[in-house]
Amino acid sequence: MTTPPEDRSVLTRAAPAPDEVHAYGEGPDRVVEVFRGAARAAGRPSIVLVHGGFWRPAYDRVHLRPLATALRAQGRTVVSVEYGRRPGDPDGTTADVRAALAAAAEVVGGPVVVAGHSAGGHLALWAAAVAPAAGLVATVALAPVADLRAADREHLGGGAVHDFLGESADGRPDLDPVRLDPPGAPVWIVHGELDAVVPIASAHSYRRAHPGTEVVALPAAGHFALIDPLDPAWPVVRDRLLGPRRPTSSGSTTGSASSNRRSERRRSGTGRRPCGTTQEDPRPGLR
Repeated sequence: MTTPPEDRSVLTRAAPAPDEVHAYGEGPDRVVEVFRGAARAAGRPSIVLVHGGFWRPAYDRVHLRPLATALRAQGRTVVSVEYGRRPGDPDGTTADVRAALAAAAEVVGGPVVVAGHSAGGHLALWAAAVAPAAGLVATVALAPVADLRAADREHLGGGAVHDFLGESADGRPDLDPVRLDPPGAPVWIVHGELDAVVPIASAHSYRRAHPGTEVVALPAAGHFALIDPLDPAWPVVRDRLLGPRRPTSSGSTTGSASSNRRSERRRSGTGRRPCGTTQEDPRPGLR
């Protein structure tokens, strides 16, 4: 099967600016953007977003503003964090993420869901295991680089893992989610089966290492669909971000796949299957 080209339009789509910007250190990269929900946001978990871009300086938090705006419209306060992206300085990046998550939790107070996309998904999974945000309810990783060694071997992103680490991933088990201890709070991974940037095998590799993880596979979705509120995958992504359920011990979605498909058909007026779930990938995974 030929994988269709990735739709990257969300990366440059205009969206409203945040309501507030808070600095957690010096420099333009040490800030968090706050999109305040309406009165109904009170008492609901806030959502903290960690952007992707293969840890490279060319990509920043701005491309998550359409997602942040859509989640605010659902009645949630959203905090989008920025962090330093300096090739070969992964410890600087993770130190920033640790500080940014602490700042985000302080700004909003109460429970938080941390969600990261792509390389941001890697950082969210790392933080969940090593430096969880105060009040962490769950981590939702969207198409994450969850297995650094496999991504390094596959030369994903033109060698992005090696550029990020400044060395082979073999030498940094402390930064590799599949080699860390399981996070204390639940983890959900949403991944498109047509992802041409980070193959879904990465998600299955993470769940093999941490069997309590739920992996939701989206049959018709690519990499950027998971942060695009205009994509047909949005209702599934939205529902996981707003109200993730505790996974079963097998890691399967508990009784939700068919209802999500029915709900999506009602919203779209089509019979397109927006999502699926899997307990184990039958294809050879990244190891």
